[in-house]
Amino acid sequence: MEIDRADGRTANQLRPLACSRNVLNRAHGSASWSQGETKVLAAVYGPKAGTNKNENPEKACFEVIWKPKTGQIGKAEKEYEMILKRTIQSICLLNVNPNTTTSIIIQVVHDDGALLPCAINAACAALVDASIPMKHLAVAICCCVAQNGYVILDPSKLEEQTFKAFAYLVFPNSIISLPSEASPKPVSEPMEHGIITSVTRGVMPVDDYFHCLDRGRAATSKLSDFLRKNLHLQTPTDPSKAG
Repeated sequence: MEIDRADGRTANQLRPLACSRNVLNRAHGSASWSQGETKVLAAVYGPKAGTNKNENPEKACFEVIWKPKTGQIGKAEKEYEMILKRTIQSICLLNVNPNTTTSIIIQVVHDDGALLPCAINAACAALVDASIPMKHLAVAICCCVAQNGYVILDPSKLEEQTFKAFAYLVFPNSIISLPSEASPKPVSEPMEHGIITSVTRGVMPVDDYFHCLDRGRAATSKLSDFLRKNLHLQTPTDPSKAG
């Protein structure tokens, strides 16, 4: 059974994507990411020497600061900070710059649904812009579940509010991993079925959750292609090859 969406999209259709890097002059790396009317700015500062209290000084550490469009941060924003931090720690090489802290500032420009996945995508692009060592890139997506179990991708704010449940999913965007912390050589590790982060809201049967996984994983190819092309187009020219 198909569901009519207010913007005319099909269930599997994403909103228009846009990404720009190096958008903030004073940050070590920055990026803007938008999906439809949802837009987020991410800025990276560091790595700077030293770690925060209760962090492991033998590894690189990260802190995430979430700035809403208006007002003060609340419980939801604090949870977003934690999810983002854990996601970033899982995709970055933590042994390259031990005893350092890198700060990621997330500024919400506009929220029209799927805000956390949009922020994760922006943060990933900003980390690349800051040349932070990473195991691999990641792409995030939101899947909503209707009362009848039908799943749609990349919901608007209204769809998030009217559907019974939704899941934020983060997948690796590469089928082959880069060198791991344990081994300096590339590891032939298939990653197309991997998942980095999974956060659910509302109540859904297990079958619906696996349906979300299948739909989300299938959609990551478009997100991954867009991210790769965007990063390639905006990669600075090697000075040694110029002129």
